[in-house]
Amino acid sequence: MGSSQTTHEDSGYVNENSTGLLPVLPLEVLEEMFLNVPPHQLVCVCRLVCREWKQLVDSDSLWRKRCRREGYLPCDAATLPKDWHLFYFLCIKRRNLIKNPKAEDKFNDWQIIKNGGDKWSIESVGVPLPDTTVQRFFVTSYSPCLKLQLIHLEKEGYSPSFMDEFQPDIVISDWYAPRWDCGSQYEICVELLNHKKKTIEKFNPAPVIFEQWNDQKWNQMTHVFKNYGPGVRYIRFVHGGKDTQFWAGWYGIRVTNSSVEICPSVDR
Repeated sequence: MGSSQTTHEDSGYVNENSTGLLPVLPLEVLEEMFLNVPPHQLVCVCRLVCREWKQLVDSDSLWRKRCRREGYLPCDAATLPKDWHLFYFLCIKRRNLIKNPKAEDKFNDWQIIKNGGDKWSIESVGVPLPDTTVQRFFVTSYSPCLKLQLIHLEKEGYSPSFMDEFQPDIVISDWYAPRWDCGSQYEICVELLNHKKKTIEKFNPAPVIFEQWNDQKWNQMTHVFKNYGPGVRYIRFVHGGKDTQFWAGWYGIRVTNSSVEICPSVDR
């Protein structure tokens, strides 16, 4: 009996650039398959299979569709990412690099560098924040109180080569509020450091002063580091303050819900 063989030509799935080692699927079918493969497997496994797969994995089209399917969209629809692949991975990795930002775990993960007056304390939120999950805050006393976190970017998954080549935006946020019956002062200093922990760039605005009998509302301090150059390996975050009337107890500035995030570029 004779045997019959089906070739790629017979099946209709022909790609003139194919190496002939793998069955060739229509581009739209292969792309749909890739949209359902975990992203790190796409880059570390699928991309290495052959030239055709590499071209598809590297294409803006694939990552643009993946972003839209998973809900990762630019804040400004009029400004599209230059690199959808980079945009996607920054979105999925985006998280707060500050640990214990809401005083839920006492002072763990924070280094107290100034502990004046009656020292730092923790209290429950009275006036709510926009983020209603915040239930506690750190509060200062009548002499300067400052605390610090040092973020090691490589340990957080951002390699030196990645930081140097792409220089993603570094977005800082901090929430602070006074007591209504006592004046207070808030201060913050955030520095981008090199491997020797020397300052590359610094955000250090003038202290914010609140007078007595204020509205005790929560305020947000924000800053975006952009185009800061190569060499950033650490982020040093320091904040705190004091009361301005030298009252015993905890009448100074309150701080909570601090954040440092590595983000897709906001405006580039």
